[in-house]
Amino acid sequence: MSKLLGLTLGVLTAVGGFVDIGDIVASGTIGARYGLSLLWVLVVGVVCICAYAEMSGRVVAASGRPVFDIVRERLGPRAALLNLVGSFLVTLLTLTAQIGGIALVVELAGGISHLVWVMPIAIGLWLIVWRVGFEKMEQVFGLAGLAVLVFAVSVWWLDPDWSALADQARSLSPPSGEPVPTYLFYAVALFAAAMTPYEVFFFSSGGVEEKWTAKDLRGQRINVLLGFPLGGMLSLGIMATAAVVLLPAGLDVQSLSQVVLPVALAFGVAGVAVALFGFFAVTVGAALETGLSCGYAVAQYFGWSWGKSIRPVKAARFHLVVGLSILVAALVVQLGIDPVKITEYSLIFSALALPLTYLPVLVVANDRRYLGEHINGRLANTVGLAGLFVVLLAAVSAIPLMIMTGMGA
Repeated sequence: MSKLLGLTLGVLTAVGGFVDIGDIVASGTIGARYGLSLLWVLVVGVVCICAYAEMSGRVVAASGRPVFDIVRERLGPRAALLNLVGSFLVTLLTLTAQIGGIALVVELAGGISHLVWVMPIAIGLWLIVWRVGFEKMEQVFGLAGLAVLVFAVSVWWLDPDWSALADQARSLSPPSGEPVPTYLFYAVALFAAAMTPYEVFFFSSGGVEEKWTAKDLRGQRINVLLGFPLGGMLSLGIMATAAVVLLPAGLDVQSLSQVVLPVALAFGVAGVAVALFGFFAVTVGAALETGLSCGYAVAQYFGWSWGKSIRPVKAARFHLVVGLSILVAALVVQLGIDPVKITEYSLIFSALALPLTYLPVLVVANDRRYLGEHINGRLANTVGLAGLFVVLLAAVSAIPLMIMTGMGA
């Protein structure tokens, strides 16, 4: 059992990265509009994040240091500062969306405006960061987030036309009548959701928190190969239920309540309750990931003491950055800005920041001074370079597609 629970870092990182509030609505929107014709993007995203997360974990296991710490030393403070600023701002924007997403889930469950819940949620997140140990946090929220599997079960229960779904999945182009730029816009957004920059920083920092060494190389690879594909499957489940129920009915997804309609059709109120519980768990997990990642990035750049394994009084600046990040994010949501819109913009800006994150990871993973015999092999470099090409393509096309399509309208 202890070995099984040891895999929950990968589960928490993947669930928080793939299934946050923006991806929940985006997956529903894509399924309702395109069926499974963007499945290929999800597959590419899973392969790429697995490759770079494995590199990040291997860096930690071989050197005992998190990726961002080595990036600053390897590339110099100026280049690393650009990386820090881009990653921090995108992560803060994503944290804002997660806090709003948690509030939307609570509103849907209780019927009271999400704005009422914003500050209590922020306080609750801070208390978890302050008081709950890293391993306990990852176990509770990583495993609770698996409740989102109710969407995959709903697809099976609804007994769809499997051949029609297979035809959609094999398609590499938009359905007839759908504009190609809009299709590509959602492709970029879906890829960015799989590759959000904070994922590798959180995963590598978590490896330091758990004190990985070279003896843990096999375990971190299992973490990657189990957790991230699982996150992709959860996203696919949401997309598939929308393809089965909402696409034939011609319904567009514009709110969280519409995403759970297929589950309600399959399992009634009980299914909706499970789905909302899963949504709550994954959005809280994502908020914790992004909040901690803000602190990790800043503390590692400036060389401060950091980590949840250190008493807060001895890592005061790290905890201060996390607390201020949560507060700023909560205040932005409190202004009444739609959390889903915030997340949609965060995905586009994430796409812009992807090269700043993943190029340095690839450079460090090939540096024998830090990894010794554990540097990238031919397969890791091949997949990494192919992934970097896709990352650059997404970064270059994100803003033009956003302007051309009016945010996918």
